[in-house]
Amino acid sequence: MTLTTSGGQRLLWLLLAACLAALPASAQTPDDEFRAVLAELREASFSDKESIADKLIATSHMSARPVLTALLEDRLFVRSQDQQIFIVSSTEESRTQYELIDPVSLSRAGSAPVDELTKIGTNNRLRRFLRITIARGALANPDPDVRRAAVRELLRSLDASAIELLRQRKTEETDARVLYEIDTALALATLDDGDAAARVAAVQTLSERLSPEVRNRLAALIERNDDGSFAESDEGVRVAAAAAIETIDTARSLYSGVETLFFGLSLGSVLVLVAIGLAITFGVMGVINMAHGELMMLGAYTTYVVQTALPGYIEWSVLIAVPAAFLVAGLAGVLIERTIIRFLYGRPLETLLATFGVSLILQQLVRTVFSANNRSVITPSWMSGTLPINDALSITYNRLYIVIFSLIVFGLLLAVLKRTRLGLDIRAVSQNRAMARAMGIRSEWVDAMTFGLGAGIAGVAGVALSQLTNVGPNLGQSYIIDSFMVVVFGGVGNLWGTLIGGISLGVINKLLEPYAGAVLGKILVLVVLILFIQRRPRGLFPQTGRAAEAA
Repeated sequence: MTLTTSGGQRLLWLLLAACLAALPASAQTPDDEFRAVLAELREASFSDKESIADKLIATSHMSARPVLTALLEDRLFVRSQDQQIFIVSSTEESRTQYELIDPVSLSRAGSAPVDELTKIGTNNRLRRFLRITIARGALANPDPDVRRAAVRELLRSLDASAIELLRQRKTEETDARVLYEIDTALALATLDDGDAAARVAAVQTLSERLSPEVRNRLAALIERNDDGSFAESDEGVRVAAAAAIETIDTARSLYSGVETLFFGLSLGSVLVLVAIGLAITFGVMGVINMAHGELMMLGAYTTYVVQTALPGYIEWSVLIAVPAAFLVAGLAGVLIERTIIRFLYGRPLETLLATFGVSLILQQLVRTVFSANNRSVITPSWMSGTLPINDALSITYNRLYIVIFSLIVFGLLLAVLKRTRLGLDIRAVSQNRAMARAMGIRSEWVDAMTFGLGAGIAGVAGVALSQLTNVGPNLGQSYIIDSFMVVVFGGVGNLWGTLIGGISLGVINKLLEPYAGAVLGKILVLVVLILFIQRRPRGLFPQTGRAAEAA
């Protein structure tokens, strides 16, 4: 049987139409598929939402977990005007507008009034299901940190499904840190087991864990009920729990001491950074610079100005601010030396009064330009957060970086004074000004550069302080007395003495705070320092040779 030409053409057109009709379904993108499944949440019942959550995970879309997390946290809404689903960034009650996030691309999608949005609701059963579903997806993530965070999330509510999920994961897990968290969670779950021997084994496992959750759970075993009976009926389990609590408390006390020492080291590093510039102007030049704190303040405000001028470079702003603050404070120091200090050499009390007046002028200048309100400096992300050592000890990144930064500044300053022509001239003028002039050294230029160097380092210290506290006109007043204490305690004009003196005073302050409080602790340190100076008037590391004779 043969087809006519017209009949063959009609058949070809029918086949082409069928292909075109099937094309949209086969060409549906993953985003379209994900959005179609997501749209089912608008009118779904609580039980239907569980199956929809499974379908969202099955799409393997990158937005599946963020969307389910938003649903769990009651941040998934439907906009009334077009029935579109959005994630909101925050649901604070004080807000009248919600910032919207597109659930597919996870990019910002404008804002909408609160009364135009309807929350997609959840109940307790659905929230438990979502928590398990999200954790199941996170436990399959290739990143060990994501898997570890998922186990910690499950640990907050260990029900039968969560325990079974963790047991399954344990057989597949290869990362030691994730296995550690899984063992902790399973041991906590075993405390509700009917077998006393299993509970004792779980307690022994938990005795090596230092988290507050573990300690509190073990403490609950040896508590008494209202009728006088113990919460844990088996005496062997209670004895094991008491021993585990003692072990945990001992370890936590040890790590608490380590943390206190680190805080003392970080405070000492700040004091070194603040005092190291003063060690030059006061120790080498004999100038009592009461405006040293205000030069630090200029450095802190320079950081604020840099961030305001370069809002797109917040991650680099602190690094940019370091040389900028050095130049601003250094030039201010040269100006102060050339206009005031140069006429007062050899009269330290008059330099004290003059620089005190300069400090008041600088404070008022900052109030006029920036107002009296404190300014907040943004901490870059790489300086934010903490470095967890274990469940009982963590180190804040900003303080860790300041410790490292202060050592770098100290090393650079030492190199300048020992390895450069400027350092040689500074040491020559400080030891014998007349002889230095006779050798052709321009002592006036050296004086200006020395004061500018000390002032520039003060500005750099202000950059570091801006990461620890708010920037305000009175910033420098909080550290000027401490910086003088460090210089006097370490030995006037001795940089190594400044380093050791600053760290020592910082550690001693932090060790005294838990027992005497911050204020009384400082008073005790001051009293001890006065008694020490009575015995050693030149400090820990007194100058020797011509420098001592000149002093």
